[in-house]
Amino acid sequence: MRAAVLLVPLFLLAGCKEEPRFEERYDKAAKEIEARAKAMDADIAESEKAAAAVTRDLPKDAEPPNAPTSSGE
Repeated sequence: MRAAVLLVPLFLLAGCKEEPRFEERYDKAAKEIEARAKAMDADIAESEKAAAAVTRDLPKDAEPPNAPTSSGE
């Protein structure tokens, strides 16, 4: 029983650890933001390539899909 009384405070102290400093949290957040930005840039570049491939395959002299507007008569 005495051992339990002596060990409980030790376990409580061992469970308490120091919070990360501001600089550490800032650096971690900056790295995460940079990684997200690179991923977004890659997605945008991929989308632009896909859009360019689609528009390149369209016929240049296609007629407009809508009929001419009415004169109102």
